[in-house]
Amino acid sequence: MSAEETPQLPKVLVVDDSRMVRASIIKHVRGRFAVREEADGEAGWQALLVDPEIQVVLTDIGMPQLDGYGLLERIRSSKLQRVHEMPVVIISGDEDDEARAKAMQLGANDFITKGIGSVELVARLDSLTHLAQTRRELAESRAALASQSPVDPSSGLLSESYLNWHGEQEIALAKRQRSEISAMVIEIDHYEQLVEWHGAHVAQLITRKLSKILSTRVRKEDTVAQLAPSQFAVLTPSTDVAGCCAFALRLQKAMEKLVMTYREERIRISITIGISGSAVDGLHSVSELIDVAVKRVREGAAAGGNRVVAERGEVDHSMVERQLKQAVSIDHALLQIRAGGEAEVAERLPDVITTLLPLLELVESRLHIGLPIMQLKKYDKERGTGDDAEGSQTSI
Repeated sequence: MSAEETPQLPKVLVVDDSRMVRASIIKHVRGRFAVREEADGEAGWQALLVDPEIQVVLTDIGMPQLDGYGLLERIRSSKLQRVHEMPVVIISGDEDDEARAKAMQLGANDFITKGIGSVELVARLDSLTHLAQTRRELAESRAALASQSPVDPSSGLLSESYLNWHGEQEIALAKRQRSEISAMVIEIDHYEQLVEWHGAHVAQLITRKLSKILSTRVRKEDTVAQLAPSQFAVLTPSTDVAGCCAFALRLQKAMEKLVMTYREERIRISITIGISGSAVDGLHSVSELIDVAVKRVREGAAAGGNRVVAERGEVDHSMVERQLKQAVSIDHALLQIRAGGEAEVAERLPDVITTLLPLLELVESRLHIGLPIMQLKKYDKERGTGDDAEGSQTSI
């Protein structure tokens, strides 16, 4: 078996203020487990938060800064499911019935003495890592079962597998019609902190709120799916990147105004949105569109979040307005109308009129059928110089 094929050893976090005890435990489990060691409960807690590979905690009781009981209490009260369900073994220098009872009451999975033999220690750790693995597999099985349905049972949105299947059909149609298809990936900022500070159930409520906002604002022909607890994707056929950016900015502003109250605490939410387009980015598959949009979400999150990011970086209202004021494609506008996007075309009506006016003037000059050329010019001028884009409720 090559190095690349070697299975990764389950990782155990050993927390003890005695370097000799830690060395002894490592000697006992060498070859069966990977070990991370820390000298006190506070350091052990920080290691748990940053190292998702840890599967079992083996901790002493008496330690500086934070003792074993305190570490166990933090683990069992954690709002992060991965940490909350972590198997914990208390290791003590003496067989103390009172200490054992307290450890079990606080939620320890096992209680052993420091004189335990290698075979028994490995057997107990094996049992607990199998328990952790079974829990993970059960969660993965539930996710796989949900993926067989076009609708995610928890969010009520379309599943990621359906997004990929349906999206490929939309891309094929866009190629035949020579139209565009764009994608947005929307992520709730600082989601892990929301879970840690307010609990998983509050974070889920925020996720559901965003999913409801999305489902009511997109068009019927758009496809919305949830990629992760904090992340959504929207595929928008017959829509260019400028239209996506306009919608994304309106959605971003709506979330900024949203304030949720939980136990008299006001929770504000922001989102970061990454946008990609088949024409602008030269992308030809759903996976490419989503991957590029996810990359742009990460760029926005790294810059502090609460941003809309497209091909040329962060997007603001002035950039979108400049794009929308450019001459429109009448063919594209007709495709949008046929696809049910009348509202989006109406938003750019001054530009449509500007593009069509020379043709309408020619038709009127030859046929004299009473086309309202002067009224159209006046409408174009009044609407073109106005600034009502900010208050528009048009969704893509």
